[in-house]
Amino acid sequence: MISAGELSESIRIAVSSLRSNLLRAVLTTGGVVVGVVLVVLMGWTINGLDAIWEKTISIIGKDMIYVDKWDWAGGRNWRKLETRKDITMDQATLLSSSLESAEIAVPLVRQWGASFVRENLSIRGAVMGTVSAYGATPAATTEEGRFFTPIEDAEGSNVVVVGYAIARTFFPSGGALGQTIKINGRPFRVIGVVEKRGFLFMDFIDQQVFIPLEAFRSSLGLTNVSFSVAIKAGNERMLDVVRDEAIGLMRNIRTVQPGADDDFSINEMKAFDAQAANIRTGIWIVGMGLTILAFLVGSIGIMNIMFVSVTERTKEIGIRKAIGAKRATILVQFLVESALLCLVGAIIAFPFSQAIVASARWLAVDVFDFEAATAVSPFIPIDLLIVAIVVSVIVGLLAGLAPAWRASRLNPVEALRFE
Repeated sequence: MISAGELSESIRIAVSSLRSNLLRAVLTTGGVVVGVVLVVLMGWTINGLDAIWEKTISIIGKDMIYVDKWDWAGGRNWRKLETRKDITMDQATLLSSSLESAEIAVPLVRQWGASFVRENLSIRGAVMGTVSAYGATPAATTEEGRFFTPIEDAEGSNVVVVGYAIARTFFPSGGALGQTIKINGRPFRVIGVVEKRGFLFMDFIDQQVFIPLEAFRSSLGLTNVSFSVAIKAGNERMLDVVRDEAIGLMRNIRTVQPGADDDFSINEMKAFDAQAANIRTGIWIVGMGLTILAFLVGSIGIMNIMFVSVTERTKEIGIRKAIGAKRATILVQFLVESALLCLVGAIIAFPFSQAIVASARWLAVDVFDFEAATAVSPFIPIDLLIVAIVVSVIVGLLAGLAPAWRASRLNPVEALRFE
């Protein structure tokens, strides 16, 4: 073991050596700079995806369950799901009225690929027919206007609550409320705009509109459609209770025989967790591969420059050993110098990383109008900087180990004779 005084002296010598060869030190750290930047960007990207995913879940509702014919996450055989009988309006209504543990349960029907027209603009999306109670779920929270009322629901009024993307397309400057759009040729008055809900790979949910169920029946019909039941448990602790009750009731309503598989699906936001995890894993694998490659290149450069430094200072090492310096002291001196060299690279990398992060977020939000990026921080988290520093120091210690070992094993007599 070396004393604190010897360690302090090793650090002083290492700093002095780096200062005397500052340009060489900076140029040598190129690989480390790239490695640190990649580490920071990878961590920032994964954190950003997590933030986007959490925002998506919180807006749609962590306590929401949807009973549907289809498995949204695609986890089952599609052909097998296609053979299932549609969930009828009567079945959906009966389940909604029978659930006792849920806070809200409402029938929901949709038509994909519907035509929305406003003056000369035409786009396609999904029409959702439901009842007024659906407005109390997170998925129908409006940022402008309101959801339709029970009276409008019962009368089948031609009113519509449009998704965020629909409103941005037809009314880019705002002012959607009170305007008219045509849904499959039939005019509907806009009474509300749903807040932005779709992030990551779920932008399609902002291209939906909501109309009263009776209006859906009269304008689009209920032929060849399958209903869903949107269930709000009330809180996450009630999810298991509500899910079990919904499954039991639906099996009874659909007369599913004991032991037979459910002929319906229970869809929750956690069904998409695997997809989000796959994206994170992909980014991590690519990022780690590039990072390891960059650090490998950087460590080879640092190792070479440390061997050069040992050669240049052979006589100095001989003098230090002649006056009593121990092998451990010489070893630590060059390990400290190598670690400081990598630390310099990390310090150089930080402003570059921050500039890239801030620029990427600015481009995503302000230039490309990617709304999801608003959930991502424009600053590098402190924990990522700490990780980058630790990794850099470890790389420096590993890269400097062979040169430091060689320096510590030099024969002092031969070192003094070195010219």
